[in-house]
Amino acid sequence: MYPAVLIVDDETTIIESLEGILSDDGFEVMHAFNGYEALQKIETQSPDIVLLDIWMPGMDGIETLQEIKKGFPNIPVVMITGHGSIESAVDATKSGAYDFLEKPLSIDKVMVTINNALNFRKLEEENIYLRKKTIEKNSITGTSPAVQKLYQQVMAASPSDASILITGENGTGKEMVARTIHQFSLRPEEPFIIINCAAIPEETIDSELFGHEKGAFDKAFSKNMGKFELASGGTLFLDEIGDMNINTQAKILRTLESKTFQRIGSGRTIHMDVRIIASTNKDLAAQIESGHFRQDLFFRLNVIPIHVPPLRERKEDIPLLVDTFLNKLSLQSSDPKKSISDPALDLLADYSWPGNVRELKNLVERLSIMVRENHIDVTDLPHPYNPQFETTPTRERRHLFSINNLDKARTAFEKEYVKSKVAQAHGDIPAVAKALGTSTRFIKKQLN
Repeated sequence: MYPAVLIVDDETTIIESLEGILSDDGFEVMHAFNGYEALQKIETQSPDIVLLDIWMPGMDGIETLQEIKKGFPNIPVVMITGHGSIESAVDATKSGAYDFLEKPLSIDKVMVTINNALNFRKLEEENIYLRKKTIEKNSITGTSPAVQKLYQQVMAASPSDASILITGENGTGKEMVARTIHQFSLRPEEPFIIINCAAIPEETIDSELFGHEKGAFDKAFSKNMGKFELASGGTLFLDEIGDMNINTQAKILRTLESKTFQRIGSGRTIHMDVRIIASTNKDLAAQIESGHFRQDLFFRLNVIPIHVPPLRERKEDIPLLVDTFLNKLSLQSSDPKKSISDPALDLLADYSWPGNVRELKNLVERLSIMVRENHIDVTDLPHPYNPQFETTPTRERRHLFSINNLDKARTAFEKEYVKSKVAQAHGDIPAVAKALGTSTRFIKKQLN
């Protein structure tokens, strides 16, 4: 399918000339003699690009451009201008025109400009698609009143550049909320940089945050940009800020107040343009009281507080979450999507979920691997999600001691041992593999 070009000009010779050139190059061509006719053609025939004369009787090119951009903002418009009208053409580009062509028209310039405009539109559409997929990936799943309230807070806070403090238990989705805020902010195309406040060693924190110059200290073999610099123009997410040591808190506060910092080993002051979002699973009021968190930093971060509810306060979302996880797992594995019975969902709704949404996701992944059939039922739910599941190791012990071959007994013990560890970790297979010093592939094999 060839691109469609709408030529808008009151001069018949210009239209005929352009129609001939573009038709020979495989374009689908349509024309209009004035702005009103052009708007009708755009409405009914959806051209891919518009070539628009700037001087026309009645509705001129600038007015027509403004109307096109109001109703069809994604259609690129190239202005056609006569000699001496360059200033008007420049004004048109400021009003949304992609570019302008000057009469007498050069065939080469016409073709290059049209192709560039169409490529630009394609890139814009790809960016819109990718952003849409990113928003879907990080969307807050649920229809409960608690989630609807959270969603309203996120939508209200996102367009602002004010600092946000997200609170909530482990596994509730605080990072997902932060990413959603970034996507709906005024900086969605800019970087989203995460600082895991609990994971950065104190001896390297300055370099991680602010960067360093080559030779600033031992092993500084090259210049390094810190997180604040990497996040320039975008969002810096201070994950689990409550775990940051008190000395680092002072450095963060000083940077936020001055909006400047320096790389280690450099005397140059770098100005910071970053939107700050922080999160914590701790009671910062108690942390302040005990002297483990700075009150002035809390006030600096807590301009807009957002609380992410635990799963036990939004249990009506569990069926939707389970379905979402099963669907994603099916797409990832190319296996048929598993279903789950209503009684099994009822049992999941009765559980307290100390690990919140992350625990539920891990359990669903575990079930999708372990359950051979395409339907998950009550009997497939392990302890502690199923109260009727035998919680004592009596059955396993009887089974193990009934085996008369040492190698077979060792293999059976490995399976029961791994299953027990996965249950204790609420189904978090990667965490169990890391703790046991083995691979996730081995863990999954033992679960089958």
